[in-house]
Amino acid sequence: MNSAETTICGAKTKIGPCENPPETGKKRCFQHGCAPGAGAPFGNRNALKHGMYSASAVAERRALQAYLKEMLDMVKQIAAL
Repeated sequence: MNSAETTICGAKTKIGPCENPPETGKKRCFQHGCAPGAGAPFGNRNALKHGMYSASAVAERRALQAYLKEMLDMVKQIAAL
């Protein structure tokens, strides 16, 4: 990497590469990766499943569906008599 490549941030933007100078000792400017606290939170809290799509809710719906199918089959058997 030569010095000409490090004189601008170069991060992709909607209108082309970022023209801001990078922070001292960094490859990107303050807005594109040098800000303190930038990035994903620790502990992967963004991937936390809750509510309707949690494993327990999905298992509960599947059990209820199986129970309802069993009851429907039983009703069909009684109606056939």
